[in-house]
Amino acid sequence: MRIGQGIDVHAFGPGDHVVVGGVRIAHSHGVVAHSDGDVAIHALCDAILGALALGDIGQHFPPSDDRWRDADSRVFLRHCASLMREHGYALGNADISIVCEAPKIAPHAVAMRVILSADLGCERRQVSVKATTSERLGFTGRGEGIAAFAVVLLTAA
Repeated sequence: MRIGQGIDVHAFGPGDHVVVGGVRIAHSHGVVAHSDGDVAIHALCDAILGALALGDIGQHFPPSDDRWRDADSRVFLRHCASLMREHGYALGNADISIVCEAPKIAPHAVAMRVILSADLGCERRQVSVKATTSERLGFTGRGEGIAAFAVVLLTAA
């Protein structure tokens, strides 16, 4: 077994939506990011890469490379899932926590689980998506951005 954890944050900026867990959610702001800025997928990718000891998402998809400008982060997740399989592992489970005051994440959690499990090639029951606020503390509490934390357990395939 291997365990990995990942963290991602993005500041809010101009825009009318955010993408979280592969789901486009209407919001008063967008995120400042090189790709689509999907904090849930970025944290999940880093957790998988960490469990495999293969670096981080920035090493695989550098922000200096224009190929990844405005990229759909699901491409990153599918790549990480293929690396997981190539190295002889399968997902035991993934647990993702998203931190923001807005937009509301809970109404979209099931849709996120469906998308993430499809990209990971696993059952929906293996992927957990939770949301919380930071009680108006820190940058997320002030509505300046969004954060995500992910933990994965990989098992020998």
